[in-house]
This record gives sequence, structure tokens and C-alpha cells, in this order.
Amino acid sequence: MTAKIFSGTGSQYLAEKIANSYGIPLGRINIQKFSDGEIQTVYQESIRGDVVFLVQSTFAPSDNLMELLLMIDAARRASAYKVIAVIPYYGYARQDRKDKPRVAIGSKLIANMLTAAGADRVITMDLHAPQIQGYFDIPVDHLDSSVIFIPYIEQLKLENLTFAAPDVGSANRIREIASYFNAEMVICDKHRKRANEIASMVVIGDVTDRNVILIDDICDTGGTLAKSAGLLKEKGATTVRAMCTHPVLSGKAYENIGNSVLEELVVCDTIPLKQNIEKIKVLSVASLFAVALRNAFEQRSITSLFIHSQRKEQEGMGNGEG
Repeated sequence: MTAKIFSGTGSQYLAEKIANSYGIPLGRINIQKFSDGEIQTVYQESIRGDVVFLVQSTFAPSDNLMELLLMIDAARRASAYKVIAVIPYYGYARQDRKDKPRVAIGSKLIANMLTAAGADRVITMDLHAPQIQGYFDIPVDHLDSSVIFIPYIEQLKLENLTFAAPDVGSANRIREIASYFNAEMVICDKHRKRANEIASMVVIGDVTDRNVILIDDICDTGGTLAKSAGLLKEKGATTVRAMCTHPVLSGKAYENIGNSVLEELVVCDTIPLKQNIEKIKVLSVASLFAVALRNAFEQRSITSLFIHSQRKEQEGMGNGEG
């Protein structure tokens, strides 16, 4: 039994880096389209009895999701021992509940589709709502981008550091990072009239003479980050940076970020950038995913990949434990 890594067309750039970090070549698969747009996936090597990792983020267009489902089905029918869907960015995660009448719960539907297609496990990162893990009846490994961002923040060597949540829903996401740095945190409370349009925003907390870092999971149009950064500056912040795991960056996002008061926007490579602008810096998740894949293949724990585990180890060493 061996491990093999394959990629859909949308995430090949990342899958190649993951495979290189893992130490094996990327598997050979042919994904083609008929003239009407119908997708066909064909593995070009035997995967019988193998543990197969399929790397594909499910960002728009929906062809990326369809490719992944067909890859899972084809692997199952080719007698793979285990089929593991590696989804760095899990699309439709913002539709995680019925927040108004007569709407779909898209993230649950996607979970059902992945399971029905034959996935044995899902490995993903920074779900918009962590409880989406509960939508699955198969194991889900939910990686945390804080282990990517924290070393970057440490090398900035910023004084008077404060972390900011761009909305109330993000507060829990940044609390652990703020605790790691023994830093203060504030919240930018926003009210929307409709999706992607902010009606009003207020800052809860003091940012006077502070170097502020906004933390979020998704940057879509960039409107929230740009408005939050401007408001934090108005309230006396010295500098404002933003760190977002998934650079969806749709609509006028690049323009919004470029024209904002942000010093920089740091993102992960879970989604490829459509443009390269000076204010956006990309950190790779490839090494983190490679370790997660290896531990899954060898049936080992992934606890060491989380910042709370690393912090406990450091505290234990400091106390003379271990």
C-alpha cells in the first residue's frame, strides 16, 4: 500500500508543492472536457490498493467541485484503498445555516455530495464555520492557518501589538492568536444591508498608538478589510495589517486592497491570485498539508500541527517538563 497525490486543474500549482514537500511525484491524471463542457477524469496509473489524496480547492467556478467529485468516484471505482479529499479552501462554507427563510444550507449539501461520491476522509483548512465538520459522517481534519501566520508575525517584531476581528463572528478565531502573543484584541462590529455591502461599522476597544493586525478566514471583495483598516486608523492605530487564509478576492477586491490604508494583506495559497499587487503577500500551506497527509497515511496524530499544541510543548519545556 502506497500513498499517491493527484490534483484537479484548479489546485495543481499547490498540489505540486505539496507532493514535492511530501517527497513523491504528483500522480498522473487526465482531466478533459467535451465540447459541451462535460468533465471526464481518467487516472493514468494504477491506484488499486493505494491511499489516494485528491487535492482540489472548491472555489468558483463550480467545475472545481465537479472535478473533485468525479475524481473521488473514479478512484473508488479503480479500487483505491482509501480516498482522501484534500480541500484547502472549502467553498460554500458561508452557507452554513438557515439565516433567512427558504435558503439552502450549501455547506451541508457539499458534505453530502463528497460523502456520496465515496470520500473516506476530508482534510481542509479554516472552515468559515468550524461546526461544518459536524455535517460529515466521515473524519475531517481541520487545519489551522495560525501556524502559518504566527511565525510571520513574530518576524515583524511589532511593538504595542493588538489583534482585531473584522466582525463579531471572527472573535473566537483570533482570541487564541492574541493569547499566544499576550496581546489585546478589539472587534470591528459591522452591520450589512445585503451581502458584500456594509451599512455601518464601529470599533469595540482601544487601538490608540497600536500596531493592529486584522485576522479573518476569507477576503472576498476586500470591502470589510478596507473599511475596518480605515476606521482603525481613524481611531488612532499606528499601522494596520490584515491576514486572511483564503484570498477569494472577487469583484473590485484588488482595487479595494490597493487603495486601502493597509500596510499589507498576507494570505495563504489555498486559492491562486488573479493579480499580483505590492500590498498582497502569499504564504504557502504546502508544507503543513504535506505533514498532515503523511500523518494521515501513517495513521498518526495531527495534534502537533496546531499552535495550541506547540505552545503547550514550549510551556512544558520552560517548566522543565518532558
